Amino acid sequence: MGRYILKRLLNLIPVLLGITLLVFILLHLIPGDPAQILAGERATPETVEAIREQLGLNKPLPLQYFLFLGNLLRFNLGNSLMSGASIIQEIATRWPATFELSVAAMLIALILGIPAGVVAAVRKNSAVDNLTMSGSLLGVSMPVFWLGLLLIYLFAVNLQWLPPGLRISQEAALAFKPMTGFYVLDALLQLNWNALKDVLAHLILPALTLSTIPLAIIARITRSAMLEVLSQDYIRTARAKGVLERWVIFRHALKNALLPVVTIIGLQFGTLLSGAILTETIFSWPGIGSWIYDGILNRDYPVVQGGVIFVSISFVLINLLVDLSYAFLDPRIQYR
Repeated sequence: MGRYILKRLLNLIPVLLGITLLVFILLHLIPGDPAQILAGERATPETVEAIREQLGLNKPLPLQYFLFLGNLLRFNLGNSLMSGASIIQEIATRWPATFELSVAAMLIALILGIPAGVVAAVRKNSAVDNLTMSGSLLGVSMPVFWLGLLLIYLFAVNLQWLPPGLRISQEAALAFKPMTGFYVLDALLQLNWNALKDVLAHLILPALTLSTIPLAIIARITRSAMLEVLSQDYIRTARAKGVLERWVIFRHALKNALLPVVTIIGLQFGTLLSGAILTETIFSWPGIGSWIYDGILNRDYPVVQGGVIFVSISFVLINLLVDLSYAFLDPRIQYR
């Protein structure tokens, strides 16, 4: 397994090179000049050129790319062109917000998606099955930005049950000191129940919005995997021996149906961690996605490049963990 992990990590190198090159090219194809944005509309050409020279934007594009790769090898992602803040520091500050939101969304998707898929498979072609599949199709089809705005209008504006955005209210923030950046964990460690209640209230709407697509996909994959497993001979044998139906479903069938489900969970979680740009933007969530979005709008090359590289590494490592989990789910799998 050690050789397999090392091989997968080495495969990360060409993937990252390809991603950095692609992002570098696409960013420079976007109309506009970051030096002009920094200087302002009334800046003189001399001022704009001085800023361009200071940032190295007047160098040939191949040279800019290789300079960026050199800094990357030294774990130096540079500083933001707009704020001047270190990219590493920005990632360390914003990643916990995205991780917390992604975990909450994935928990909702798992708690609702897997049982829905199991029930739909056990009661194939029933009203429950049709309702589950129709709901999953609706979940995949609904645009995230539309659903987010709808939830804000319903629960924040009309009913006023939940806050419309941000991670914590100003009142709760006065008596709350973040330690790890994970607000839920920090509130628990400090036994600050008012802050915990406030943080969870701010987390509900964006987590629900972000969970719809993975929930729908997980439900459909679980149903398909369960239908395939339930048709196997060993399931019929277990039933013929008089094994309780719930044991047949949850101990024999579900465990063997989890491989494709775990695969899709890993892919979806990696996608969530990549920064749910629309969700974070709608709810003013200070995570990786909204940060990259602002970087794209401002033509902030270091922000976009650093953010995409971090996202890519996270996605590949999550997929590696998913692959390694197969051996625990099915001991017949061997890594070579």
